[in-house]
Amino acid sequence: MAADAIFDKNGSDIVLLDVEEAFFLSDIFVIATGSSRTNVQALADHVEERIKQTHDLKPLRVEGRTEGEWVLVDYGDIIVHLFQAAAREFYSLERLWGDAERIRWEEPAVSDG
Repeated sequence: MAADAIFDKNGSDIVLLDVEEAFFLSDIFVIATGSSRTNVQALADHVEERIKQTHDLKPLRVEGRTEGEWVLVDYGDIIVHLFQAAAREFYSLERLWGDAERIRWEEPAVSDG
């Protein structure tokens, strides 16, 4: 659901990692890139709205929203990491968690009408 919400707001390079075996605080990382500070902030807002609407959940914490370079939205079992491109490359979570299995996610079909 978080990945779909990110896709809806033009987030890119969406990756889901199963970190359950390596990270006792969470099961899944959702990682994505936004095109600007404003876009990263909008992605975080949209993820929160979508999950609140569908599951009536609020994040345990949100960090980095003001700066908008790396926004972390923590739901406990799922942690959403939203980056601007340079910050994502610098922190390279996919490399850091390179042993984590990637979870298959497909872009939602876009309707013509």
